[in-house]
Amino acid sequence: MADDLEANVGQQFDRLPATDADRSVEGRASREAVLEYFEDRFGIPAETFDEHTFWEKGAGKIWIYSGESPSPAEIEALGMTCLRTRQEHWKPTTDFVQRFGRHATRCVFDLSDAEAARFADGEDQALEWDGDWGYLIAAHEVDGDCEPIGIGLYLHGELRSMIPKGRRRSL
Repeated sequence: MADDLEANVGQQFDRLPATDADRSVEGRASREAVLEYFEDRFGIPAETFDEHTFWEKGAGKIWIYSGESPSPAEIEALGMTCLRTRQEHWKPTTDFVQRFGRHATRCVFDLSDAEAARFADGEDQALEWDGDWGYLIAAHEVDGDCEPIGIGLYLHGELRSMIPKGRRRSL
């Protein structure tokens, strides 16, 4: 079957197929797999994305778009990047976490004031966590609400900040 599949075109957006069975490009994630990942890992309900479409541009860079667009589309940007696939562990983006992380019910690491400031500044920190290892949502309480800061990687008792260098802030 792999011989029957199309090649990925790196400079165009292609809508993700609904299911793996609908895949026409080898290795491309499906909408079903993306929704399952967000629900299984973070507890974000699939219905959160009912009004959104998912697209791939390049190899494994998944974008989320609120609305419809013809597929394929040869444009520079469509919505925002939300997920990196085609690697061993899928990685959500900081933008995605800041926009949709408040819907998460799992793998949310609630940081204290000092921990949140260090995380926003890009610092790695030794912290105890009784949840799953891997990518998680680093969050902090603001005015009684849990607000996502960004994506973190928790391994071996250390929370690593994945805040991009240009977005880090000293608070």
